[in-house]
Amino acid sequence: MIRRTAFPVFALVIAVAAPVWAESPAPVDFGREVRPLLAEKCFICHGLDAAKRETSLRLDTKEGLFAELESGDGVAIMPGNADKSVVYRRLVHEDAEQRMPPAEGKPLTDAEIATIKRWIDEGAVWQEHWSFVAPTRPELPEVQDVVWPRSAIDRFVLKQLEGRQLAPSPQADAVTLLRRVTYDLTGLPPTLAEVDRFLTEARGGAAGAKLTTAEHGAPLPRLDQAYEAAVERLLNSPRYGEHMARYWLDAARYGDTHGLHLDNFREIWPYRDWVVRAFNQNKPFDQFTIEQLAGDLLPNPTRDQLIATGFNRCNVTTSEGGVIPEEYYVHYTNDRVSTMSTVWMGVSMGCVTCHEHKFDPFEMKDFYQLFAFFNSLDGPVMDGNKKDTAPVLRVASDQQQAELDELAGRIAELVKSMEAPQEQVDQAQ
Repeated sequence: MIRRTAFPVFALVIAVAAPVWAESPAPVDFGREVRPLLAEKCFICHGLDAAKRETSLRLDTKEGLFAELESGDGVAIMPGNADKSVVYRRLVHEDAEQRMPPAEGKPLTDAEIATIKRWIDEGAVWQEHWSFVAPTRPELPEVQDVVWPRSAIDRFVLKQLEGRQLAPSPQADAVTLLRRVTYDLTGLPPTLAEVDRFLTEARGGAAGAKLTTAEHGAPLPRLDQAYEAAVERLLNSPRYGEHMARYWLDAARYGDTHGLHLDNFREIWPYRDWVVRAFNQNKPFDQFTIEQLAGDLLPNPTRDQLIATGFNRCNVTTSEGGVIPEEYYVHYTNDRVSTMSTVWMGVSMGCVTCHEHKFDPFEMKDFYQLFAFFNSLDGPVMDGNKKDTAPVLRVASDQQQAELDELAGRIAELVKSMEAPQEQVDQAQ
Protein backbone atom coordinates (compact mmCIF):
# COMPACT_ATOMS: atom_id res chain seq x y z
CA MET A 1 0.00 0.00 0.00
CA ILE A 2 1.15 3.58 -0.50
CA ARG A 3 -0.48 4.96 2.62
CA ARG A 4 2.11 5.82 5.18
CA THR A 5 1.68 4.63 8.75
CA ALA A 6 1.45 7.22 11.49
CA PHE A 7 3.07 6.07 14.71
CA PRO A 8 1.96 7.76 17.93
CA VAL A 9 5.20 9.37 19.02
CA PHE A 10 4.48 10.49 22.56
CA ALA A 11 7.88 11.89 23.39
CA LEU A 12 10.16 14.12 21.42
CA VAL A 13 13.54 12.48 21.84
CA ILE A 14 16.05 15.21 22.55
CA ALA A 15 19.30 14.37 24.23
CA VAL A 16 19.49 16.12 27.59
CA ALA A 17 22.75 17.11 29.17
CA ALA A 18 24.39 14.10 30.76
CA PRO A 19 27.91 12.66 30.92
CA VAL A 20 28.76 10.63 27.82
CA TRP A 21 30.57 7.33 28.10
CA ALA A 22 33.73 6.88 26.11
CA GLU A 23 32.57 4.17 23.74
CA SER A 24 34.60 2.09 21.33
CA PRO A 25 33.92 3.27 17.77
CA ALA A 26 31.31 1.42 15.78
CA PRO A 27 32.57 -1.07 13.19
CA VAL A 28 33.44 0.42 9.84
CA ASP A 29 30.48 0.28 7.46
CA PHE A 30 31.68 -0.94 4.07
CA GLY A 31 28.81 0.58 2.12
CA ARG A 32 29.06 4.02 3.70
CA GLU A 33 32.77 4.38 4.41
CA VAL A 34 34.85 2.00 2.28
CA ARG A 35 33.07 1.52 -1.04
CA PRO A 36 32.84 5.30 -1.70
CA LEU A 37 36.63 5.54 -1.21
CA LEU A 38 37.27 2.67 -3.58
CA ALA A 39 34.83 4.11 -6.11
CA GLU A 40 36.45 7.54 -6.10
CA LYS A 41 40.10 6.55 -5.88
CA CYS A 42 40.41 2.99 -7.24
CA PHE A 43 37.60 2.00 -9.59
CA ILE A 44 38.95 4.01 -12.49
CA CYS A 45 41.70 1.38 -12.89
CA HIS A 46 40.13 -1.56 -11.03
CA GLY A 47 36.44 -1.19 -11.74
CA LEU A 48 33.66 -2.23 -14.09
CA ASP A 49 34.92 -0.49 -17.22
CA ALA A 50 37.08 -3.06 -18.99
CA ALA A 51 38.40 -0.43 -21.42
CA LYS A 52 40.02 1.53 -18.57
CA ARG A 53 40.97 -1.36 -16.30
CA GLU A 54 44.75 -1.46 -15.83
CA THR A 55 45.03 -5.01 -14.47
CA SER A 56 42.88 -8.07 -13.93
CA LEU A 57 42.36 -7.02 -10.28
CA ARG A 58 38.84 -5.74 -9.70
CA LEU A 59 37.86 -3.95 -6.51
CA ASP A 60 34.24 -3.32 -7.48
CA THR A 61 33.11 -6.91 -6.91
CA LYS A 62 33.17 -9.19 -3.91
CA GLU A 63 35.04 -11.85 -5.86
CA GLY A 64 37.70 -9.37 -6.92
CA LEU A 65 38.24 -7.91 -3.45
CA PHE A 66 38.98 -11.29 -1.90
CA ALA A 67 40.69 -12.94 -4.87
CA GLU A 68 44.16 -14.40 -5.12
CA LEU A 69 46.24 -12.15 -7.35
CA GLU A 70 47.37 -13.61 -10.66
CA SER A 71 50.87 -12.31 -9.90
CA GLY A 72 51.09 -14.69 -6.97
CA ASP A 73 51.75 -11.84 -4.52
CA GLY A 74 48.92 -12.93 -2.24
CA VAL A 75 45.29 -12.07 -1.58
CA ALA A 76 43.82 -8.67 -2.41
CA ILE A 77 41.98 -8.45 0.93
CA MET A 78 42.55 -10.95 3.74
CA PRO A 79 39.74 -10.51 6.27
CA GLY A 80 41.09 -9.85 9.74
CA ASN A 81 44.66 -9.11 8.64
CA ALA A 82 45.43 -5.84 6.86
CA ASP A 83 49.18 -6.50 6.86
CA LYS A 84 48.66 -9.63 4.73
CA SER A 85 46.28 -7.85 2.34
CA VAL A 86 47.98 -6.80 -0.89
CA VAL A 87 45.61 -3.85 -1.35
CA TYR A 88 46.51 -2.34 2.02
CA ARG A 89 50.23 -3.02 1.59
CA ARG A 90 50.18 -1.16 -1.72
CA LEU A 91 48.35 1.77 -0.12
CA VAL A 92 51.20 2.28 2.40
CA HIS A 93 54.15 1.06 0.30
CA GLU A 94 57.35 3.02 0.95
CA ASP A 95 58.31 2.91 -2.73
CA ALA A 96 56.42 5.68 -4.53
CA GLU A 97 56.45 3.57 -7.71
CA GLN A 98 54.64 0.75 -5.93
CA ARG A 99 52.27 2.85 -3.84
CA MET A 100 48.62 3.01 -4.88
CA PRO A 101 46.87 4.98 -6.16
CA PRO A 102 49.66 6.17 -8.45
CA ALA A 103 50.96 9.70 -8.16
CA GLU A 104 48.91 10.87 -11.15
CA GLY A 105 45.75 9.43 -9.60
CA LYS A 106 43.73 10.48 -6.56
CA PRO A 107 45.74 9.78 -3.39
CA LEU A 108 44.04 8.62 -0.21
CA THR A 109 44.52 10.58 2.98
CA ASP A 110 46.02 8.98 6.08
CA ALA A 111 42.56 8.95 7.69
CA GLU A 112 41.05 7.20 4.66
CA ILE A 113 43.81 4.57 4.66
CA ALA A 114 43.26 4.06 8.39
CA THR A 115 39.54 3.48 7.72
CA ILE A 116 40.33 0.80 5.14
CA LYS A 117 42.84 -0.84 7.49
CA ARG A 118 40.35 -0.92 10.34
CA TRP A 119 37.69 -2.37 8.05
CA ILE A 120 40.04 -5.20 7.04
CA ASP A 121 41.20 -5.90 10.61
CA GLU A 122 37.56 -6.00 11.77
CA GLY A 123 36.89 -8.84 9.34
CA ALA A 124 36.35 -7.03 6.00
CA VAL A 125 32.58 -7.50 6.00
CA TRP A 126 31.39 -6.91 2.44
CA GLN A 127 27.96 -5.51 1.68
CA GLU A 128 25.87 -5.02 -1.41
CA HIS A 129 24.97 -1.46 -2.24
CA TRP A 130 22.19 -0.53 0.19
CA SER A 131 19.59 -0.09 -2.54
CA PHE A 132 19.94 -3.76 -3.53
CA VAL A 133 19.72 -5.17 -0.02
CA ALA A 134 16.25 -6.38 0.93
CA PRO A 135 15.26 -4.91 4.31
CA THR A 136 14.88 -7.38 7.15
CA ARG A 137 13.09 -6.92 10.44
CA PRO A 138 15.70 -6.75 13.21
CA GLU A 139 15.29 -8.16 16.68
CA LEU A 140 14.08 -5.67 19.27
CA PRO A 141 16.99 -4.53 21.44
CA GLU A 142 17.02 -5.07 25.19
CA VAL A 143 16.63 -1.85 27.18
CA GLN A 144 16.94 -1.02 30.86
CA ASP A 145 13.80 1.11 31.06
CA VAL A 146 11.07 -1.28 29.91
CA VAL A 147 8.28 1.18 30.81
CA TRP A 148 9.17 4.14 28.56
CA PRO A 149 8.94 2.48 25.11
CA ARG A 150 5.44 2.62 23.65
CA SER A 151 6.30 1.16 20.25
CA ALA A 152 8.97 -1.01 18.68
CA ILE A 153 10.72 2.09 17.31
CA ASP A 154 10.99 3.50 20.82
CA ARG A 155 13.11 0.50 21.82
CA PHE A 156 15.75 1.33 19.21
CA VAL A 157 15.76 5.00 20.17
CA LEU A 158 16.05 4.25 23.88
CA LYS A 159 18.85 1.73 23.33
CA GLN A 160 20.97 4.46 21.75
CA LEU A 161 20.16 6.93 24.51
CA GLU A 162 20.95 4.47 27.30
CA GLY A 163 24.24 3.59 25.63
CA ARG A 164 25.23 7.24 25.99
CA GLN A 165 23.73 7.73 29.44
CA LEU A 166 21.12 10.09 28.06
CA ALA A 167 17.44 10.30 28.92
CA PRO A 168 14.40 11.03 26.73
CA SER A 169 12.67 14.36 27.08
CA PRO A 170 9.40 14.46 29.03
CA GLN A 171 6.22 13.59 27.18
CA ALA A 172 4.87 16.42 25.06
CA ASP A 173 1.53 17.95 25.91
CA ALA A 174 -1.61 16.84 24.09
CA VAL A 175 -1.95 19.87 21.80
CA THR A 176 1.68 19.52 20.68
CA LEU A 177 1.07 15.87 19.85
CA LEU A 178 -1.93 16.78 17.73
CA ARG A 179 -0.03 19.55 15.96
CA ARG A 180 2.83 17.20 15.12
CA VAL A 181 0.72 14.45 13.62
CA THR A 182 -1.54 16.91 11.79
CA TYR A 183 1.43 18.63 10.16
CA ASP A 184 2.93 15.22 9.39
CA LEU A 185 -0.14 13.80 7.67
CA THR A 186 -1.69 16.89 6.08
CA GLY A 187 0.99 19.58 6.06
CA LEU A 188 -1.45 21.88 7.87
CA PRO A 189 -1.95 22.88 11.50
CA PRO A 190 -5.01 21.61 13.35
CA THR A 191 -7.97 23.94 13.52
CA LEU A 192 -9.27 25.20 16.87
CA ALA A 193 -12.29 22.92 16.45
CA GLU A 194 -10.02 19.91 15.90
CA VAL A 195 -8.01 20.79 19.00
CA ASP A 196 -11.18 21.08 21.09
CA ARG A 197 -12.47 17.76 19.78
CA PHE A 198 -9.15 16.04 20.48
CA LEU A 199 -8.95 17.35 24.03
CA THR A 200 -12.59 16.45 24.69
CA GLU A 201 -12.07 12.89 23.47
CA ALA A 202 -8.79 12.59 25.40
CA ARG A 203 -10.58 13.69 28.54
CA GLY A 204 -13.30 11.14 27.88
CA GLY A 205 -16.07 13.64 27.30
CA ALA A 206 -18.94 13.34 24.85
CA ALA A 207 -18.25 14.08 21.20
CA GLY A 208 -19.01 17.68 20.38
CA ALA A 209 -18.93 18.80 24.01
CA LYS A 210 -17.04 22.02 24.69
CA LEU A 211 -14.25 22.12 27.24
CA THR A 212 -14.46 24.79 29.87
CA THR A 213 -11.39 26.86 30.69
CA ALA A 214 -10.88 24.90 33.89
CA GLU A 215 -11.10 21.56 32.12
CA HIS A 216 -8.26 22.36 29.71
CA GLY A 217 -5.72 21.41 32.37
CA ALA A 218 -7.58 18.30 33.57
CA PRO A 219 -6.06 14.78 33.27
CA LEU A 220 -6.48 13.05 29.91
CA PRO A 221 -7.26 9.40 30.67
CA ARG A 222 -8.17 8.54 27.05
CA LEU A 223 -5.24 10.23 25.30
CA ASP A 224 -4.17 7.09 23.43
CA GLN A 225 -7.64 6.44 22.05
CA ALA A 226 -8.11 10.11 21.12
CA TYR A 227 -4.78 10.09 19.29
CA GLU A 228 -5.71 6.98 17.30
CA ALA A 229 -9.06 8.52 16.38
CA ALA A 230 -7.34 11.75 15.29
CA VAL A 231 -4.89 9.81 13.09
CA GLU A 232 -7.77 7.95 11.45
CA ARG A 233 -9.58 11.21 10.71
CA LEU A 234 -6.43 12.72 9.23
CA LEU A 235 -5.80 9.69 7.01
CA ASN A 236 -9.37 9.96 5.73
CA SER A 237 -9.03 13.68 5.05
CA PRO A 238 -8.61 14.79 1.42
CA ARG A 239 -5.75 16.95 2.71
CA TYR A 240 -3.79 13.75 3.38
CA GLY A 241 -3.59 12.83 -0.30
CA GLU A 242 -2.74 16.40 -1.27
CA HIS A 243 0.12 16.50 1.22
CA MET A 244 1.58 13.09 0.29
CA ALA A 245 1.21 13.84 -3.43
CA ARG A 246 3.55 16.84 -3.10
CA TYR A 247 6.50 14.57 -2.44
CA TRP A 248 5.64 12.17 -5.23
CA LEU A 249 5.07 14.95 -7.75
CA ASP A 250 8.48 16.40 -6.93
CA ALA A 251 10.08 13.03 -7.72
CA ALA A 252 7.99 12.72 -10.89
CA ARG A 253 9.25 16.21 -11.98
CA TYR A 254 5.66 17.47 -12.30
CA GLY A 255 5.16 21.04 -13.41
CA ASP A 256 2.40 23.20 -14.83
CA THR A 257 4.73 24.62 -17.48
CA HIS A 258 6.93 23.08 -20.18
CA GLY A 259 10.12 23.98 -18.32
CA LEU A 260 12.22 25.27 -21.25
CA HIS A 261 12.36 28.19 -23.67
CA LEU A 262 9.18 30.25 -23.18
CA ASP A 263 8.16 27.92 -20.34
CA ASN A 264 4.55 28.07 -21.49
CA PHE A 265 1.56 26.72 -19.56
CA ARG A 266 1.07 22.95 -19.61
CA GLU A 267 -2.35 21.49 -18.87
CA ILE A 268 -1.44 18.24 -17.08
CA TRP A 269 -3.23 18.81 -13.79
CA PRO A 270 -5.48 15.69 -14.24
CA TYR A 271 -2.34 13.60 -13.57
CA ARG A 272 -1.71 15.61 -10.41
CA ASP A 273 -5.27 14.97 -9.26
CA TRP A 274 -4.86 11.25 -10.07
CA VAL A 275 -1.88 11.06 -7.72
CA VAL A 276 -3.87 12.80 -4.97
CA ARG A 277 -6.74 10.33 -5.41
CA ALA A 278 -4.33 7.38 -5.42
CA PHE A 279 -3.04 8.33 -1.98
CA ASN A 280 -6.50 9.05 -0.61
CA GLN A 281 -7.78 5.72 -1.96
CA ASN A 282 -4.73 3.90 -0.57
CA LYS A 283 -4.09 2.37 -4.00
CA PRO A 284 -1.88 -0.74 -3.81
CA PHE A 285 1.68 0.13 -4.76
CA ASP A 286 1.89 -2.41 -7.59
CA GLN A 287 -1.13 -0.83 -9.28
CA PHE A 288 0.28 2.63 -8.51
CA THR A 289 3.43 1.60 -10.39
CA ILE A 290 1.93 -0.25 -13.34
CA GLU A 291 -0.67 2.40 -14.14
CA GLN A 292 1.89 5.21 -14.22
CA LEU A 293 4.53 3.40 -16.24
CA ALA A 294 2.26 1.49 -18.62
CA GLY A 295 -1.41 2.15 -17.88
CA ASP A 296 -2.12 2.56 -21.60
CA LEU A 297 -0.78 -0.96 -22.27
CA LEU A 298 -3.30 -2.61 -19.95
CA PRO A 299 -6.24 -4.48 -21.58
CA ASN A 300 -9.10 -2.01 -22.10
CA PRO A 301 -7.50 0.75 -20.00
CA THR A 302 -9.83 3.03 -18.09
CA ARG A 303 -9.72 6.78 -18.36
CA ASP A 304 -7.92 6.97 -15.01
CA GLN A 305 -5.29 4.46 -16.13
CA LEU A 306 -4.62 6.56 -19.20
CA ILE A 307 -4.36 9.68 -17.05
CA ALA A 308 -1.87 7.89 -14.79
CA THR A 309 0.60 7.64 -17.67
CA GLY A 310 0.98 11.40 -17.38
CA PHE A 311 4.01 10.39 -15.30
CA ASN A 312 5.79 9.81 -18.61
CA ARG A 313 4.73 13.23 -19.90
CA CYS A 314 6.12 15.32 -17.05
CA ASN A 315 9.52 15.81 -18.67
CA VAL A 316 10.55 19.28 -19.81
CA THR A 317 9.89 20.02 -23.48
CA THR A 318 10.70 22.83 -25.86
CA SER A 319 9.68 24.51 -29.09
CA GLU A 320 12.75 26.69 -29.41
CA GLY A 321 13.86 27.60 -32.90
CA GLY A 322 17.04 25.88 -34.00
CA VAL A 323 16.38 22.74 -31.97
CA ILE A 324 17.33 19.49 -33.70
CA PRO A 325 14.25 17.28 -33.13
CA GLU A 326 16.21 14.00 -33.17
CA GLU A 327 18.53 15.30 -30.47
CA TYR A 328 15.69 16.37 -28.17
CA TYR A 329 13.79 13.16 -28.79
CA VAL A 330 16.79 11.39 -27.25
CA HIS A 331 16.90 13.94 -24.41
CA TYR A 332 13.26 13.24 -23.57
CA THR A 333 13.75 9.47 -23.60
CA ASN A 334 16.90 9.73 -21.47
CA ASP A 335 14.91 11.77 -18.97
CA ARG A 336 12.20 9.12 -18.76
CA VAL A 337 14.71 6.32 -18.14
CA SER A 338 16.62 8.32 -15.54
CA THR A 339 13.46 9.39 -13.72
CA MET A 340 12.05 5.85 -13.69
CA SER A 341 15.27 4.43 -12.22
CA THR A 342 15.54 7.12 -9.56
CA VAL A 343 11.90 6.90 -8.49
CA TRP A 344 11.33 3.14 -8.58
CA MET A 345 14.80 1.62 -8.27
CA GLY A 346 16.33 4.06 -5.82
CA VAL A 347 19.45 4.48 -7.97
CA SER A 348 20.52 6.84 -10.71
CA MET A 349 21.10 5.46 -14.18
CA GLY A 350 22.02 8.85 -15.58
CA CYS A 351 25.73 7.99 -15.48
CA VAL A 352 25.41 4.97 -17.75
CA THR A 353 23.97 7.13 -20.51
CA CYS A 354 27.58 7.74 -21.52
CA HIS A 355 29.79 5.17 -19.75
CA GLU A 356 29.80 2.10 -17.55
CA HIS A 357 28.87 2.93 -13.95
CA LYS A 358 31.84 2.95 -11.58
CA PHE A 359 29.70 2.41 -8.50
CA ASP A 360 26.48 0.57 -9.28
CA PRO A 361 26.25 -2.70 -11.26
CA PHE A 362 24.93 -1.07 -14.43
CA GLU A 363 26.32 -1.02 -17.93
CA MET A 364 25.46 1.18 -20.86
CA LYS A 365 23.49 -1.64 -22.44
CA ASP A 366 21.19 -1.71 -19.38
CA PHE A 367 20.35 1.93 -19.92
CA TYR A 368 19.60 1.55 -23.61
CA GLN A 369 17.51 -1.57 -23.08
CA LEU A 370 15.24 0.60 -20.94
CA PHE A 371 15.63 3.38 -23.50
CA ALA A 372 14.10 1.03 -26.08
CA PHE A 373 10.98 0.63 -23.92
CA PHE A 374 10.39 4.38 -23.58
CA ASN A 375 11.48 4.98 -27.18
CA SER A 376 8.05 3.84 -28.37
CA LEU A 377 6.19 6.82 -26.90
CA ASP A 378 4.31 8.84 -29.49
CA GLY A 379 3.85 12.57 -29.82
CA PRO A 380 5.87 15.37 -31.44
CA VAL A 381 9.24 16.50 -30.14
CA MET A 382 8.35 20.19 -30.42
CA ASP A 383 5.64 21.18 -27.94
CA GLY A 384 4.49 24.10 -30.10
CA ASN A 385 4.33 26.30 -26.99
CA LYS A 386 0.82 24.91 -26.49
CA LYS A 387 -0.84 23.84 -23.29
CA ASP A 388 -2.07 20.58 -24.81
CA THR A 389 0.68 19.04 -26.92
CA ALA A 390 -0.42 15.82 -28.62
CA PRO A 391 -1.39 13.18 -27.77
CA VAL A 392 -4.27 14.71 -25.85
CA LEU A 393 -6.83 12.99 -23.65
CA ARG A 394 -10.00 15.00 -23.15
CA VAL A 395 -10.96 14.77 -19.49
CA ALA A 396 -14.27 16.00 -18.15
CA SER A 397 -14.65 17.46 -14.68
CA ASP A 398 -16.76 15.55 -12.16
CA GLN A 399 -19.69 17.86 -12.82
CA GLN A 400 -19.30 17.59 -16.58
CA GLN A 401 -18.99 13.82 -16.34
CA ALA A 402 -22.19 13.63 -14.29
CA GLU A 403 -24.00 15.67 -16.95
CA LEU A 404 -22.58 13.47 -19.73
CA ASP A 405 -23.68 10.33 -17.88
CA GLU A 406 -27.17 11.78 -17.42
CA LEU A 407 -27.41 12.65 -21.12
CA ALA A 408 -26.14 9.21 -22.11
CA GLY A 409 -28.82 7.63 -19.92
CA ARG A 410 -31.51 9.81 -21.49
CA ILE A 411 -30.32 8.91 -24.99
CA ALA A 412 -30.43 5.21 -24.10
CA GLU A 413 -34.02 5.59 -22.89
CA LEU A 414 -35.07 7.35 -26.11
CA VAL A 415 -33.37 4.76 -28.30
CA LYS A 416 -35.08 1.96 -26.37
CA SER A 417 -38.42 3.73 -26.71
CA MET A 418 -37.99 4.26 -30.44
CA GLU A 419 -36.99 0.66 -31.06
CA ALA A 420 -39.86 -0.78 -29.01
CA PRO A 421 -43.15 -1.89 -30.73
CA GLN A 422 -45.61 1.01 -31.09
CA GLU A 423 -49.20 -0.12 -31.77
CA GLN A 424 -50.55 3.14 -33.24
CA VAL A 425 -47.62 3.44 -35.68
CA ASP A 426 -47.89 -0.21 -36.65
CA GLN A 427 -51.65 0.10 -37.36
CA ALA A 428 -51.16 3.28 -39.38
CA GLN A 429 -48.52 1.58 -41.50
